[in-house]
Amino acid sequence: MFALMPIFIILALLILSSVKILNEYERGVVLRLGSYSGVRGPGLIILIPVLEKMIKVDLRVVTMDIPSQDIITKDNVTIRVNGVVYFRVNNPQKSVIMVENFYHATSQIAQTTLRSIVGQYELDEVLSERDQINEKLQSILDDQTEPWGVKVTNVEIKAIDLPENMQRAMAKQAEAEREKRAKIISADGEFQAAKKLADAAEVLATQQDALTLRYLDTMRDVSQGAGKSTVLFPVPVNIMESFFNHKS
Repeated sequence: MFALMPIFIILALLILSSVKILNEYERGVVLRLGSYSGVRGPGLIILIPVLEKMIKVDLRVVTMDIPSQDIITKDNVTIRVNGVVYFRVNNPQKSVIMVENFYHATSQIAQTTLRSIVGQYELDEVLSERDQINEKLQSILDDQTEPWGVKVTNVEIKAIDLPENMQRAMAKQAEAEREKRAKIISADGEFQAAKKLADAAEVLATQQDALTLRYLDTMRDVSQGAGKSTVLFPVPVNIMESFFNHKS
C-alpha cells in the first residue's frame, strides 16, 4: 500500500494540474501535442494531462503608453511627442499563434507609426489638427494589428514638447498678433470717429442754430464745477448780426 502512495500522489497532481478555471474576461487557447486544438472558457476547463497545454489570453481593453518620441516635422522642427493606445484582443487564436508577444508588438508598431505620421505634418498642423492625426493613427494601427487578433479602439496624442527657442518664437508671434489686432481695432475706432465728426460737421454747416446751441452747451460744461464763478449771458445771434450790419 505504501509502495502505491507515490503513484497516487502523482495521479492526484496530474488531475489537479489538468483542471483550470478561467474568469469571464479570459479565454484559453489550447494546444494538443503542439497543434492548435481550440479556444475554451470561461469557467471550468479540463485539460488532458501531458498532452494538452493552455495559454490564457485577457480580453479586456489594455491601456498602453507610447513613450516620448523625437520627431522631425515636415517643416524641420524637432519635437517630442507621446501618446496612449487603447486596444483589446478580439481573436485569442491569432494573438497566440500569429505573433510571439502581441503586447510588445503593438507597442513597437505604435511608436513607429507615431513617428511616421506626425513627421508628415508641419508644426502648426500638429498643434491644430490633433483629432485628425489621432484618427489616422488609429486607422493605421488597427489595420496593422488585425492579423494578430488585436483591435485598436483609440489612439490619443497626450503631450507635445517644443524646444525652448521655438516656445519663445511662438510667444513673440502670439504677442505680435495681439498687437496687430489692437492696432486694427484702434484704427477702426478712429475711422468711425472721423466719420461721425464729418457727419456732425455736415449737419452744423446746414443748421446755423445748431452750432450756437453746441457752443452754449460747451460753455455751460466749462463754467460748472467747484471754484468756478463764470456767468454766461446768452445773446441771440440774429440781434448781433443786425447790430453789425447797421453799424457798417
